[in-house]
Amino acid sequence: MIFLELVLQNFGPYIGKQVINLNPKIDEENSHPIILLGGMNGGGKTTLMDAIRLALYGARAQCSTRGNLSYSDFLNQCVNNKIDPVADTRIELLFEHIENDKPIKYRVVRSWTKNPKDGKDTLGILGDSDTWPDALVNIWDEYIENLLPLGISNLFLFDGEQVKELAEQETPPPVVVDAIRGLLGLELADRLAVDLDILVNRKLKEVGNSKDLANLEEIETRLTQQQEDYQTTEEKVEIIKNQVEELEQKQQAAFDKFISEGGKIAAERNQLELQQNTKTAKIEQVRQSMCELAADVLPLALIPNLLNQAQAQGEKEFRHQQVQISKDLLIERDQRLLTWLNQVDMSPIQVEKIQSFLNQDVDSLYTKNIQIEAPWLLADDDTLSQLDNLLYHLQKSKLSAKEKLTILKNKEEEIHTLERQVQTAAAPEDYTKLRQALEAAQNQVVEAKANYETICRRLAELETIIAKSKRELSDYTVENIKHKNSEHIITSAAKVQNTLKIFREKLTLRKLNKLEEEVKNCFLYLLHKSDLVHRITIDTKTFSLLLYDLNGKPVPKHRLSAGEKQLLAIAFLWGLAKVSGHRLPVAIDTPLGRLDSSHRSNLVERYFPSASHQVILLSTDTEIGKKEVETLRENEVIAREYLLKYDSSTRQTTIKPGYFW
Repeated sequence: MIFLELVLQNFGPYIGKQVINLNPKIDEENSHPIILLGGMNGGGKTTLMDAIRLALYGARAQCSTRGNLSYSDFLNQCVNNKIDPVADTRIELLFEHIENDKPIKYRVVRSWTKNPKDGKDTLGILGDSDTWPDALVNIWDEYIENLLPLGISNLFLFDGEQVKELAEQETPPPVVVDAIRGLLGLELADRLAVDLDILVNRKLKEVGNSKDLANLEEIETRLTQQQEDYQTTEEKVEIIKNQVEELEQKQQAAFDKFISEGGKIAAERNQLELQQNTKTAKIEQVRQSMCELAADVLPLALIPNLLNQAQAQGEKEFRHQQVQISKDLLIERDQRLLTWLNQVDMSPIQVEKIQSFLNQDVDSLYTKNIQIEAPWLLADDDTLSQLDNLLYHLQKSKLSAKEKLTILKNKEEEIHTLERQVQTAAAPEDYTKLRQALEAAQNQVVEAKANYETICRRLAELETIIAKSKRELSDYTVENIKHKNSEHIITSAAKVQNTLKIFREKLTLRKLNKLEEEVKNCFLYLLHKSDLVHRITIDTKTFSLLLYDLNGKPVPKHRLSAGEKQLLAIAFLWGLAKVSGHRLPVAIDTPLGRLDSSHRSNLVERYFPSASHQVILLSTDTEIGKKEVETLRENEVIAREYLLKYDSSTRQTTIKPGYFW
């Protein structure tokens, strides 16, 4: 599991939307385990840790600032005090893990407002396909328990105070004890023992409250008779079902005969005759319209050539008339021109030439448009206009007549079809016989189906009665078996409890041996005094650590320095995380505490790079100082660095790239 991104929006001192990239990969091929976040005390480091816990576990999250608050009050407390009360507060945690041998990403989103509805947040899970898998939202608590169980989460998400408490106390605090019990599988055994006690108490009540059982022989006799009735009724159902099928075939045959012999047509005779009369009336309307067309210009369609010839002749004579008028006007104008020329003292020769030219020009114009044959139509403008209108209306009348002829033909064909149908209709007396035969067949089918449904209802009733009798018989048998089983369970429960006790002891010893070896190896790896401790044991009841030197003598815990105690506590948590078998990120708040320089150096160089494939460190400038951060940089184990910059005047924190130095 890898945390890829944490988004805070109006959460605690973080106003607005702020995004932290937690991906340890620096490129496609290389990754560095440490994500370093620096911040002063009160600047929001613990709030970041709470955000991760809250995103994963919701109301079950063991947040540092919750205390005894209800979940609703805690959510209100987490809302930034500078925002609008209706604005959303939101946290998002994007992580990746392996599922079915494939990497898959989920973005856990929790949002709420001040005084959230029902005292809850809104949970959403965004998958790789950017869809909201509602089914996963509904089972999120069970799903996250398989990835990072709440009981062992404090082995991976812990702070300096937790390390300090573990270092100073002789026995681990309850949080660590619960994690150890969950890790060793003791919770399951304890829960099984409690469930056994509950089961025994319930069985004792059942044995004490058992009543006289029903008479088994009477139930069996009644059930046998009911089953015989059921079999008889079932046979009747099959017989009547076959009768219904035969009658339906007869009904179909009667219906087919009714159709083929014209019964259906006879039943529809009145409707067919009405349709015939309607279509006949429509034909008469069309014929009347055609008569009206014939009384107008339509007969002229018989002489189309004569009409076209008259139109062409009229246009020709009209053009000739226009030319003649133009000629007379030109001659009159030329005569005025010659008179004027004679008055201006022009020489007679020049006047004669001009006159000759004008005469030739008029003659040439007239010659081009001379009419060979004499006009015979002699039509004026109004007559020619009327002829054009006549031809236009004649064309429309022809189209209308063609449409009406098509309608007339279609209607006549429809009438002929109706006439043929009426002719195939059965005679009235034959129709009566056909109809009576069909109705008789239909009535027989209805009666048979009603009988069939009655028998089926009786069969269903018998099924219910038999089921009830079987339940009584089963209850009788079950009560006997339960009575005997209850007695057996009560007598066997004590043996099971003893077996569970032995199982818990052996399980604890076997797993604690492995845990002891891991804690010792981690402690010696972190400690610069390799001869201080030779062996570490863990008490099977209190889970307190016991240290022994090379001679097998106990090493009292008070002989350890404060830094050595803190290293032992970290080694304890580290060993627990290793034994858990979960490959999970480690997040540490204020990690170095009261370590001296040598112990601090060992922790920086040995623990932080090796604690997990992803280590999120939240430190002040006095814990991971300039020297320590330079060591981490030189060892190339830091993937990303951030600074939680706190403004005391506004009491707001902003996340900036980079560390203190």
